[in-house]
Parts: sequence; C-alpha cells; structure tokens
Amino acid sequence: MVNLKMDTQLRHVVCIKFRDGVATRDKDRVEEEFCALVEKIPQVLDLEWGTNISTEQLEKGLTHCFILTFADEAARDTYLVHPVHQEFVGFLKRFVDDVLVLDFWKKSALAPDGTPTV
Repeated sequence: MVNLKMDTQLRHVVCIKFRDGVATRDKDRVEEEFCALVEKIPQVLDLEWGTNISTEQLEKGLTHCFILTFADEAARDTYLVHPVHQEFVGFLKRFVDDVLVLDFWKKSALAPDGTPTV
C-alpha cells in the first residue's frame, strides 16, 4: 500500500462544459468572474484554473477546470452559500450545459523538499 502524505487543504474541483454556441467573449467573462471569487470570498485560499489540452479524448465535453483551495470543510461550506458565490452560480448557469464538482483532501506523493513520501 502506498503511504501518501495527507495535507490539510481541501480542494474543490469544478469542471465546466459550455453550451454549444457560447461566444468566446462569454467564456472569457466566465473565467474572469470565476477568478474574481478569490478576491471577494476570504475563505478561498487559492484558485487555479485552465482549459483542457488532453489528447486522450476523455473529457466528455468538459473544457474548463477550476480548482479552489480551502482550509477545511467549514470554509468550503461558507463559500458555497456565500452571496457572491450564489450570484456567480446564477450567472454561470446561462452558459453551461454541464458541471462536474469534486471535493477532496489533498494528498501528496512528494514531501515539500521533493523527496518521495512512499
């Protein structure tokens, strides 16, 4: 069994499939509004994002991935009901066909110095 180092950060992953015909400017606006959440909601410790570049063709139409970092479940739960987040969700629904959300506690196979933890 692999012994992975547990971290104390909760990751909240949001993958988006846009509706057919959504303009590039609207996708750009979604990206901007999503990234702005980190400045507006203090429980968000970090936000990383990008667009799919996989050659495996397993994305099922999901094109954008956003990964938010929280200190714990309470911070995540506060974020989920935060009025700014709720407003963003309403805005987002106009453009998306599907959304995949996963939460997990970060585990790392490497120590901070880069050496394996296994």
